[in-house]
Amino acid sequence: MLCLGLYSALLFSCESEPEIEDNRITLSAKEMELYTLLMNYRAEFGLAEIPLSASLSIVAQTHVKDLQENNPMVGECNSHSWSEFGEWTPCCYTADHAQAACMWNKPRELTDYPGIGYEIASYSTFNINPIGALNSWKSSPGHDAVIKNIGAWTQEWKAVGIGINGRFAAVWFGREEDPAGNPR
Repeated sequence: MLCLGLYSALLFSCESEPEIEDNRITLSAKEMELYTLLMNYRAEFGLAEIPLSASLSIVAQTHVKDLQENNPMVGECNSHSWSEFGEWTPCCYTADHAQAACMWNKPRELTDYPGIGYEIASYSTFNINPIGALNSWKSSPGHDAVIKNIGAWTQEWKAVGIGINGRFAAVWFGREEDPAGNPR
């Protein structure tokens, strides 16, 4: 299992596969680029930078790996769904949000993050890139609202996690600070 407690530091690497060593998580170059693009986009609207979270990055990286390898998007299940092939509670997330709590609870289920998380996810026919992921969210009013803290999402994000794997990208937002600390 990837998630074994608090992560004391976050390292940035050019590796495409996330790694956890010595209680540290690494972000790929693409993941770091996506974080930078997101923060630059928020800055255009006068919004503060959100601290990068080791715990929420674990959740994001775990989820995109599950999406890439196990494709739980079957029937009415969308990209917020989790397969039965991991050490987590599987769930089928549908357009009516009936299983929202299953998704929102993943940070507490997989890490020591104290709050719930909110995910935006994107996928591409081919390997996704950071600019393509951000553009897909910018063109979706609901996803854009999460990024820009507008409408139902008027709140302060205190943590954000990033994951990219193959065709999938995910960003997890949290209202609570990550107990693993601010890795920047």
